[in-house]
Parts: sequence; structure tokens; C-alpha cells
Amino acid sequence: MLRATLTTAILAALAAPPALATVEIDGRIDPAEWQGAQHVTDFRQTQPLSRAPASQPTEAWILATEDGLAVAFRNLQSPDIPRTRQQAQRDQGAQADRINLYVDFDGDGRSGYNFTVLLSNSITDTTITNENQFNSDWDGDWRHATSEDEAGWSAEILIPWYIAPMRDVEGTRTLGIQLDRVIGASGERASWPAVSFQDTRFLTALNKVQVPAYSQSLLAITPYVSGVYDNVAHKSDFDTGADIFWKPNGKFQLSATLNPDFGQVESDQLVVNFSAQESFFSDKRPFFTENQGYFDVPFGSLNTSNKLIYTRRVGANADDGSGAGDVTAAVKVNGSLGAMNYGVFAATEADEAGRDFYAVRTSHDGEKQGIGAMVTRVDRPCYGQDVEGCIGREANVYEVDHRWTPNPQWSIRTTLVGSDITGMGTDAFGRRDAGESGSDTGGQVRIDWDMGDGWRQQLYMLHLGDKLQLNDFGFLERNNFNYARYDLAKRFTNLPETSRYSAADWHWATSRRVNDHGLHIADAFAMNRSGQLRDGGNDFFEVASWSSGHDDRILRGNGIVNMPAKYFLFYERNRPRQGDGHWEFYGNTRWASEGLGTPGKSSLQLSFEPTYHVNDRLRFFTSWFFEHNSDWVLWRGDNLLGSYDEDMIQLNAGSVFLINDKQQLRVRLEAIGLDAKAKQAYRVAANGEPLPSAEAIPDVGLRNLGFQVRYRYELAPLSYLYIAYVRGGSFFEEDVLGRYGARDEFADAFSLRDSEQLLVKLSYRFEL
Repeated sequence: MLRATLTTAILAALAAPPALATVEIDGRIDPAEWQGAQHVTDFRQTQPLSRAPASQPTEAWILATEDGLAVAFRNLQSPDIPRTRQQAQRDQGAQADRINLYVDFDGDGRSGYNFTVLLSNSITDTTITNENQFNSDWDGDWRHATSEDEAGWSAEILIPWYIAPMRDVEGTRTLGIQLDRVIGASGERASWPAVSFQDTRFLTALNKVQVPAYSQSLLAITPYVSGVYDNVAHKSDFDTGADIFWKPNGKFQLSATLNPDFGQVESDQLVVNFSAQESFFSDKRPFFTENQGYFDVPFGSLNTSNKLIYTRRVGANADDGSGAGDVTAAVKVNGSLGAMNYGVFAATEADEAGRDFYAVRTSHDGEKQGIGAMVTRVDRPCYGQDVEGCIGREANVYEVDHRWTPNPQWSIRTTLVGSDITGMGTDAFGRRDAGESGSDTGGQVRIDWDMGDGWRQQLYMLHLGDKLQLNDFGFLERNNFNYARYDLAKRFTNLPETSRYSAADWHWATSRRVNDHGLHIADAFAMNRSGQLRDGGNDFFEVASWSSGHDDRILRGNGIVNMPAKYFLFYERNRPRQGDGHWEFYGNTRWASEGLGTPGKSSLQLSFEPTYHVNDRLRFFTSWFFEHNSDWVLWRGDNLLGSYDEDMIQLNAGSVFLINDKQQLRVRLEAIGLDAKAKQAYRVAANGEPLPSAEAIPDVGLRNLGFQVRYRYELAPLSYLYIAYVRGGSFFEEDVLGRYGARDEFADAFSLRDSEQLLVKLSYRFEL
């Protein structure tokens, strides 16, 4: 009996799989370390999307370990194909040799992550939502390494299990995974499985991979201290705060921040905006990017910047006009209860006018269907003593979204939204009482059909009620809007070898715009073609037109304007750096006739962006933008419009020096000069007709400057020392009486000095 028991035990031990060895992430693939991994060899071309076998042999290994998800790539490359080893700042990327891991940790198509490693060992990490919408604001802590030999190059990465919230499962976990490899010299992309993120279905089309349901815990605290001295105001400021990340198990994750830094080391791009639509800016604050993808519900037109939670609202300009709101604290919880996922978000601002922000979201996803719901609330208190009867403002938004993918060809996404607003508030332009109390609804549906043989169709319909208000917490271009768009597309991938192009994608689209009161805004038609060239670059061409119609936004609520037909032409070309060459180029041009004097009057824009690479670590870049508009229409108050002869010059230049893997020095200069000479004033009649007026309207001049020298030292993963010198200013003037032109405004921009600051910031991540 004892002998039989011992024999059984020995046989069981021999049959049992060996204990998982720790994979050393050094870029050199050791067969012993990757024993038992899933071996992938069926890489097929997805750029161009021919799905033919990869032209260069590529293989990969996928291995789940207790330390995380490990993936290795072996990329063979013919000697006649140059290798591109360009270094890049994190999340900046480059047209270089690289590999990608796309992973959906719950395998339900709701959200995912993209981890990119360049041959130079530079990295990019992004979140993926809404099937194929990528956001690079998020930074994760993961390991990576590359190595190179005569036959090719290799890469290894390890993604810790604590990097994302995951559904609570027993025994095994189902991941959605895609692997791909890009050859920088040609732009060719080979993937497993053979699906493209340019298609309407991407996350839900990833391969399903079964792995053991490992779980990791982590407590990380990242305190920061910063000091700023303003040499113009002659004052200094000292600040401190902390970010906290706690994941006790796989199904629960908490992020918190105390007195978060508003991201002074990451400057926003200068923009010129005289329109009725506010400008959208991404968020760089670590807390507000950490696992924010779960709350990212795009809504409102095909512009992906529209969303129900726009985190830049937290800490934005205060309602009392005192400047940016002071965020005291914020907390975010992501987790799962059985098959249900959930998320909770809360933030509060200090001072009398401080706002409180709340959001709760839940979702449930199956193989073919998924449903989600979210509620947001913003409390904006009454402030000051001069507002009689002030009751503050409460903004509640309710949302339900549904995803249905009955088969690989069809995808249907629906979102319903409602808002309930009470009290007063301010709009994006800081106007008190701008938002009316009331309730309204909106909805959108997007239907995609892949017909095969490269043909695709999409129907998109949107309704935004007249009193629908989302901008207390979200970002919506406008309300009071109905929109329908049909798009037919054809992809060509079998182009002859003699063609400059390896693939081309054609789209034909027609659309209709009507506001919620039945006012016809415009019908439109567009045709465009995007092409992938064999030099690794790409180009894009579009021709479009709008029918005559109406503009119900430009007068800011003071009436509507009858608008003539509009016409547009656009072309852009990108040529990346070739091998060990020094130059890369990008340029575009846009012609449009979209004012009151179409088609006789028009605008022309030219943009040219050459970049010189001294070597793989040092580059100098410059971007010139020129615009001339002979019919620039500007609102002058009430129902008065002005037509201008406008010129603008914009420069964006600088250098990036990646001193080593830990240090980088960046110099960035932006300058804008704009001059607009008044040509004709118009009073808009009650029927919408703009009538010439003899009223005098002033000329307009504007100049902006932004200059930054920034040094960054990476002390440890997600731990940095920043030293930055920043100078900037803006100046707007009227009645310049023809003394100036755009070149004068541009030249004078360099003398602006509204602020001149020296910033030092230190943050360090402690993992406990």
C-alpha cells in the first residue's frame, strides 16, 4: 500500500507542469525561461491590410507568470531593409522599428491597453476605449528591454497584474490580445490576429487567450514638492501633495490624490480661438489619467474629444473669476462584483466657489452584447454676497450605453443621455447665469457593417436636445443639434509593386445637420483618400462641400445667420526619416471658402514641419503655419458681424535631446502673430440675412508667446525631477489703424513677458 502510494505520488509529480520560472526582462530570449509559453508564428500583414503572411519572419511568446503577463518578440530582418533605431520621448513615438502588445484584461471589449517598445527601447503606453480610440495621457509602470544581433532584434516586456483593474474570476482569466510588429523603413505592420485598429471593430476582435487567474497587490504613494518663482510678479510659491494607488487584489483598485499638481511641467499648445466653441485640452495630471478609460464615454458627433467626463473641468477656472480652482482632493475606485464592473469618481475644490464632482459607473459585458450606465453630478455653490436669491447650481447627467456585435461583420453602439439642471452657473466663457435650469435628453447610434472585400459602411445618427447640458463635467461642442451621416468606404491593398502606394483607403460620405427647432444648418458631402506609401510615410486628400444653410451659433444667442454654400480642399503628406538619414518632413495645405462671400472669397492655409535628426538621440524641429483669409467672419456683439482680411503666422520650434535613458532636455518655442483688417460690417436682420452696415468695426491684432526649457531626470519608474524655465504672454488689441501686419505682430510676440517662471518639481513613487 505504501509502495503504491509512493509510486502514485512520483508519477503525479513527473506529470505536473514545472513551476513557472521568473522571466528575466533583458531583451535576450532564453528558451528555458519561456518554456511552456504560447508560441505565436502566424503573423499577417495588417498595414496594408492584405492579411498575407508577414514578409519578414516574426514569432512571439505569451506567458502568464506570478509577476505579470510576459511577452517576447523575435523579429528577423533582411540586411537590405534598414533598421530604424530612433530614440523617442515617452508616448511621442516615432516611425521606427517597434512591437506592440494590445491587451484587454477582461476580454470583454470594453477597454484595453497598448504597450509599445521601439528598437531603441523607447516606449509608448496608451489606453483604448470605444473599440479603437487611443489616449496616451496615461503612464503605467511596466518592464521592457530590447537586444539586437546580425539576424534581427528581440524584445521582452512584462506587464504586472496590478497595472489595471480586472474582473474577479476563478481559476483562469480570459484576455483579449493582439501582437504586432512594425518595420519603420516601410511602415509595414504584421499582426496576430490579422485585425486592424483602423477598423470600427478592434477590441472586440482580439484573440481570446486563457491564462491562470493571477493577482497582485500594490500600495504606491507618490508625494511631490514643487517650487515656482515668477520673475515678473516677483513672488514665489511652494506646493506639495501626493498621489496614492492601492490595489489589494485583482478586483479592487483605489487611486487618490491630495492637492494634485495641475501639470505646470506640461504646457498646453497655443491656440487662437474666436469661435463659439471652446478649445479641448488633454489632461496630464497622473491621478486624472490613471484608469480613466472606464469613465471615458464618447458622446456627441464623431469628434472623439466629446465626452461625458472631461477631467480638465476639475480645477478649471473658478466660477468667481479668481483663477484656477484649487483641487483639495480626489478619489477614484475601480473594481468588479462578479460579472459586474463598477467605478466611482469624486473630487472637491477648496474656497467659497469650490465645486464638487461625482461620477458612478457600472457595466456588464458578454460575448456579443454589453451594457453600461453612468451618473454624474456637479455641485456649484452660490458664492459672494451680491447675488440675491442665489441657490447655486446642481448639474446631474444620466447615461446608458449598449454594445451589440451579433457577428464579425456587424457592430451597433447606442448611447442615451439625459441632463437635469437646477440653479445658476457659468458657461465655458465665464458668463454667470449662462446655463438655464431644465431637463433634456440626447442619444446617438452608430451602425458599422463590414461587407468584405474591403468594403465598409457606417451610419451615424445623433440627437442633442435644446436644453441638454453636459459641460459642467463633460465636453460637448454644442447642444440643440441633430446630425445624420452615412459613410461608404473601400480599402485597396493589392496595389502593384510599381505603385508608390502599398494601400489606399477611400471614403464617400454625406450628412445632414438640423438644430432641434427644425432649422436647417447644412447638408454636406465629402470624399477622401488616405494612402500608405512604400517609403513608410502616408498622405491624405479630402474634398468637401456644404450646402447653403444657417449658422445658429456665431451670434451667441442673438439670432441666426443665413450662410451660403461652403467648399473645402485639404492635402497632407508625411515622409518619415529614412534609415540613418537626418531629415523627416510633414506638410499640409487647406483651401476653403466658408465666409459670407463664397465662392468668390476664400482662405488658404499652409503648414510645413521639417525635423533634423543629428543622431538617434538629438533632433531639432520646426513647424511653420501661414494663413490668409479674405473673408474671416468675426462676431462683434449683439447681431453685428464683421468681415476681415486676416493673416496669421505661427511658429512651433525646438529641440529634444535624450541625453541617456534617464535624462532628457527639451526646448520648445511657440509664437503667433495675427492681423485682421476690417472690410465690412453686417447687421443680421430678423430673417437671418446679413445686411451691409456703415458702422465702423475695429481692426484686430493678436500675438502670443510660449517658451520653455525643461530638464527631466527619471529617478525611478514614475519618479521624476523637473527643472523648467517658462516664459510667455499674450496681447490682444483693436483699432491698430493699419499700422501693423501679421509679420509685425509675430515679431513683437518675442518681446512678450507676462510671466517668467523658474519651476522645480520632485516626485518619487514609494511602493509598499
